[in-house]
Amino acid sequence: MEKFKVACIGNYPPRECGIATFTRDLIDSVERTNEAEGHIIAMNDRGQSYSYPEKVRYVIRQDYQQDYLKAVKFINHSDADICVLEHEFGIFGGDSGIYILPLIHRLEIPFIATLHTVLKKPSYNERAIIHEIGEEAEKVVVMSRLAIDFLTETYDVPRDKIELFEHGVPDFDPVQRNHYKKKIKLEKKKSLLTFGLLSRSKGIETVIQALPEVVRKHPDLIYIVLGKTHPAVVRVSGEEYRNYLRRLVEKNNLRKHVYFYDSFVSSTELFEYLSATDIYITPYLNKAQITSGTLAYAVGAGAAVISTPYWHAQELLADGRGRLFDFHDSNALAGILNELLDDPSALLELRQKAYDYGRRMTWPIIGRKYTRLIRDVVQSYPVINVKEESVVDPLVLPPFNLAHVRRLTDDTGIIQHARYSVPNRKEGYCLDDNARGLLMATMAYRQQKDPATLELLPVYLSYTDYMQNEDGSFRNFLSYNRNFLDEVGSEDSFGRTIWALGYLIHFSPNDAFFQLANELFSRAYPNLQNMHSIRGIANTIIGICHYLHRYPSDEGMNKTLRDMAYKIVVSYENESDQDWRWFEPALTYDNGIIPLALFHAHEITGDEKALAVARETADFLEKIIFRDEYLAPVGTEGWYQKGGQCAQYAQQAIDVMASVMMFYQAYVVTMDKHYLDRMFASFMWFLGENDLRIPLYDFETCGCCDGLESHGVNRNQGAESILAYLIAHLTVLRAHEHET
Repeated sequence: MEKFKVACIGNYPPRECGIATFTRDLIDSVERTNEAEGHIIAMNDRGQSYSYPEKVRYVIRQDYQQDYLKAVKFINHSDADICVLEHEFGIFGGDSGIYILPLIHRLEIPFIATLHTVLKKPSYNERAIIHEIGEEAEKVVVMSRLAIDFLTETYDVPRDKIELFEHGVPDFDPVQRNHYKKKIKLEKKKSLLTFGLLSRSKGIETVIQALPEVVRKHPDLIYIVLGKTHPAVVRVSGEEYRNYLRRLVEKNNLRKHVYFYDSFVSSTELFEYLSATDIYITPYLNKAQITSGTLAYAVGAGAAVISTPYWHAQELLADGRGRLFDFHDSNALAGILNELLDDPSALLELRQKAYDYGRRMTWPIIGRKYTRLIRDVVQSYPVINVKEESVVDPLVLPPFNLAHVRRLTDDTGIIQHARYSVPNRKEGYCLDDNARGLLMATMAYRQQKDPATLELLPVYLSYTDYMQNEDGSFRNFLSYNRNFLDEVGSEDSFGRTIWALGYLIHFSPNDAFFQLANELFSRAYPNLQNMHSIRGIANTIIGICHYLHRYPSDEGMNKTLRDMAYKIVVSYENESDQDWRWFEPALTYDNGIIPLALFHAHEITGDEKALAVARETADFLEKIIFRDEYLAPVGTEGWYQKGGQCAQYAQQAIDVMASVMMFYQAYVVTMDKHYLDRMFASFMWFLGENDLRIPLYDFETCGCCDGLESHGVNRNQGAESILAYLIAHLTVLRAHEHET
């Protein structure tokens, strides 16, 4: 029978950590079934490199995102039938290890994920990462029953995707206990052991503080602390924690009773210590530990275990397989130690119950479980995975919700920035956002007839009125205490305001709003002739087009529209060449707005030249911002200079809104359904169809994060982002109505 080929992503020896040991033992046990063989894609931590064995076929440097994308190409082009991911937040790059998401999304073979940590109260990114893994994986393996509850309740992972396998342990043979006691020179000692990579969360000080009372009764006692300091701890604070423990030993006169063995030991050597010592202790300080490899090893070796009641210990030591004491409670620990050391029969009973249970956790058994799972997944995975065509599906969209907009809006206007989802009043207001708010509220009332929008709309309209100067121009920035912060705003802010006012003139819900919008628009009109910014002109054109839908016979405004559209076409003719179909020597921000303006202009004027340029530039932009069928807008960290490389980050919501609206208007004008597909795919950027596979829309706050950075999302949820999201959302809903 041909063996299944397994590509496993995780840490691997000689890297010294529990995940590395687990990955090695897992692949070894799977291969011993003679049904599968594996190779490793190893994770290197920051600034480190290792002399790996031949089984490691590819290496990913933790903080180098391109390594992840190259690795997935390697996996897809290898002979692997399935990928197994060992997941722990800290071993992958980006915020909470987000760099792993683009890799798993690009896999062309099925994958299984083993989750070594499942948090009860995850951060935004942590929840999004595990949710996405649950979406993409064929199966998710956890090592405790509590993890199943967390995955289904907190991360929305379907129960039928989850498998419970115990943490594997070597197949220990405890019959040589006296031999190992003699070998380690413990035959005349009563001994305690804690092992694992040292860090403050291990709580070793609790044991040291318990020892004076125990030593008084058992002067032949020795406590062995086995393990190196965690490499991440060493990088940050060196051996500060170990030195603190040594001082604590001296303070309690325990030098003869505490031994620090500063080494990362092999499984064989570890078993010798577990067999030789009388009691194993895990005094960890954090209840929220869903899996402990060290605890599993101790139970598997048939050790008598005392532990604090973290989650895995409560589950693994139930039914008399161990004893628990409360966090930091050195007095309770001392009492349990004295009780067990005084009663050898009780110690023997604990060991026997642990060992009996540990028989079900040995790697030969766990390896067979993984192998069966691998076989089932590979055999049930479709040979041809045809992607469904992108369609406008309103059921995919979250409910349209103005909660965050209302949170940001006071009686002056919408506050431009937020700290997370909390309005940042220090930054005040801007016309850019209030114009967007005016546009969004008008669109929302037109399509949703939500009375709440009639409360928001006059606030934004009032702000616009307040910021207009006598000559019809507009200021942009206003402090929270309502002081003007500029004399005249940017042409971009002017253009966005004309767009919003034109739309309100076109679709005003009542005469009062219409009259004021008309007045502000007319007062601003003389400033149109003096505009130079191409995006300011583009925004203005869209507003003029909406005005002309209401007043199609206004010859003066029709001429202004043609003149302004001509300026954009000339910019294109001056700058474009065979390889660069654009209006400027760089793609920067809000790029889709410019072709969008020409599509609108053609709809009014019928100008074929405007339409041709709109299509050429929209198609050129599409080729740049679409990767593997999802949107990746031009990043603000360098833009895309002609002849250069396109910046990947930071991606912003306004660019996505512009793309959504551009593709929709292209569809309206041409009736080419390809544009409708691209519109919907662009919107899905907000919901996680992006470079990092993480949603920007926050389902808890109903806000939208401010950007997609290389390390994750910018968690601030300002006005620009949520308004861009809501305008895009309304555009998709409008497109669905148009299509049906």
